[in-house]
Amino acid sequence: MAEQDKQQIPELGTPEPGGSRTGRAVALARLLHHECSGLLQLYIEKETFLSDHTPDGRRIVSLSPDSEEPSTEEQVQMLHSALRQCLGLLHCVIQKEKEEWGELEDNYETMKKNVRLRLEHLLHSTKDLVETEGTTLEVTPDDQCNEETDGGGGGFKLKMWTYQVLLELVHWADHAAQTLHALHIEREGTEDI
Repeated sequence: MAEQDKQQIPELGTPEPGGSRTGRAVALARLLHHECSGLLQLYIEKETFLSDHTPDGRRIVSLSPDSEEPSTEEQVQMLHSALRQCLGLLHCVIQKEKEEWGELEDNYETMKKNVRLRLEHLLHSTKDLVETEGTTLEVTPDDQCNEETDGGGGGFKLKMWTYQVLLELVHWADHAAQTLHALHIEREGTEDI
């Protein structure tokens, strides 16, 4: 791997130890957002035809709150559900791309694995923050990998669906950083992380 290529991939690390649990979760979500954005950029560079196509803007992952004004903790629980769905979609992308094109060794593949690990870590963090005796939060991917999720058959459809999944990851990672920051302010009484 060329030195220039190595510089484009941030090191897989974790947020600094110390600080509060909510502060570490916010830092992790921000790092995930940065890496999801980097993954999307690598994909766009790899699939240059995407500059001519714009997804329809609909969400693949959507949530409907139980109440009109969910508390911050309820918002984090809903976020956790969305992140599980995102992890399921990412697992599906990894599986479908491997079936279609085989195992590749490039920056995109490396970043995809990093994002998967980081997302799994964030799921554990959100679970630890808001799981109570009355609620149990799963950390396994909400995996529904079937023909309906990826538009079925064909390399072009798979590429467009993958693009939508990567956009979804960027959206929910950003949403995670904002929601967890609100929880941090509520619990710690400070914006400092």
